[in-house]
Amino acid sequence: MTTPFGVAVRHLRSRKGVSQKEMAAALGVSPAYLSALEHGRRGTPSFEFLQKVAGYFNIIWDEAEELFRIARISDPRITVDTAGLPPEYTAFANRLSAEIRDLPPATIRRLAGILEKACNSRSKST
Repeated sequence: MTTPFGVAVRHLRSRKGVSQKEMAAALGVSPAYLSALEHGRRGTPSFEFLQKVAGYFNIIWDEAEELFRIARISDPRITVDTAGLPPEYTAFANRLSAEIRDLPPATIRRLAGILEKACNSRSKST
């Protein structure tokens, strides 16, 4: 298992030609922690850690913002709070939680597209 953040960090490491061990030492973390982040066994890293990563790779502001955004959507253990929402929202969140492991990638991509469209149309109307 991996996360979008793990993929992004591995890509950055590959681009720079550094190992996990080298990067971990430079950032002051253990190689085990870095490996756990890359493989989706740790939650979202702290903002301070993300700043260290951006500095280590000397990435420009736009690329750093994208890395921070990817980190925000990479927590492998999410909680969906539907308190105060209509019952169908709670039912949907629970159904998705129960079924997500069995959904094919194409279905996930279609659902993500639907959500993206809904969010874009909502932001345009405000």
